[in-house]
Amino acid sequence: MQMRIRPIDLPRTMHGKVLIAGPCSAESEEQLLTTARRLHDMGVAILRAGVWKPRTKPGTFEGVGTVGLQWLAKAKAETGMMTATEVANAAHVAAALDAGTDILWIGTRTATDPFAVQEIADALSGHDTTVLIKNPIAPDPELWAGAIERIYNAGIRNIAAIHRGFAAYGQSTYRNRPQWDIPLELHNRLRGISIICDPSHIAGDSRLVGELCQQAMDLGMDGLIIESHCDPHAALSDARQQLTPSELDGIIGSLVIGDNACTPDERLNILRARIDEIDDSLIGLIARRMEVVAEIGEYKRTRQMTAFQDSRYHAVLDKWRDMAAKHGLPGAFVGKLYEMIHSEAINRQIDIIRHKP
Repeated sequence: MQMRIRPIDLPRTMHGKVLIAGPCSAESEEQLLTTARRLHDMGVAILRAGVWKPRTKPGTFEGVGTVGLQWLAKAKAETGMMTATEVANAAHVAAALDAGTDILWIGTRTATDPFAVQEIADALSGHDTTVLIKNPIAPDPELWAGAIERIYNAGIRNIAAIHRGFAAYGQSTYRNRPQWDIPLELHNRLRGISIICDPSHIAGDSRLVGELCQQAMDLGMDGLIIESHCDPHAALSDARQQLTPSELDGIIGSLVIGDNACTPDERLNILRARIDEIDDSLIGLIARRMEVVAEIGEYKRTRQMTAFQDSRYHAVLDKWRDMAAKHGLPGAFVGKLYEMIHSEAINRQIDIIRHKP
């Protein structure tokens, strides 16, 4: 079936953009209602809260279950806000719909599993609701598009994607790598699809959420879904990445939001996003290299070796130049780059050798 996806039909209260906010988890009726009231007072029209939490490891807080849906319904009745929660199977779908939840989202772990997505799609068949699909764990636009197609084929038309970043290996600035080129590629494949950014899960740190919000707006994304808790330090899940409503209000007020129409700069934005992602990986790899350098320095110290080893230096330099030639890079440029990295490595090893325990 050819998908004819239209922009998501949701309140656009943030300068023409969608804003969804609320705690990572519904923890108590008081916590949820307090947060909802504060968010409503600052103009947020859609309240999010997880009631089932598919955690990486067992034994951690896994949500309050269906009672949380009753709290969401109470918040909706009191404030008039629309409500949203995550579903991971057919039973979740049935319970959420029965409770009058307005928006369902499919989490990143679930979106990675076509069997799970199909189960949800079957449960949604015949219902007119709104569904948001987060990206899979791996940066695979085909798998993401496939999950969206399964929901579309179930008859759901008010549909959008959520970009929450991809699993990061090794050192990274963010909890999940943004890899902005992937959601932009999805948008190119599924023309008309709305993409809402989840900066909370990309960042993993509330201090980084603001800059990610601005990047998402600069790339023309259709909205934000942000975790906000009345008392983040007391949160039972993802405490580090949640903002207070007042902190969120400050971030939203500082955003520079332009026209969402496609402009001649879209291609440049895609390319710059790729550069940013490569740079993040590059710095992470250099940091890992320096960790190994320190281990070698300790080895040399215990064996009374000098930091500089002439034969090794020239062997690695020759190898770098050979690799540069294979990739079409100037040997002189790569040689200078190696000299800088090698110089820093030697300085670190000298410090280790001199500072004997």
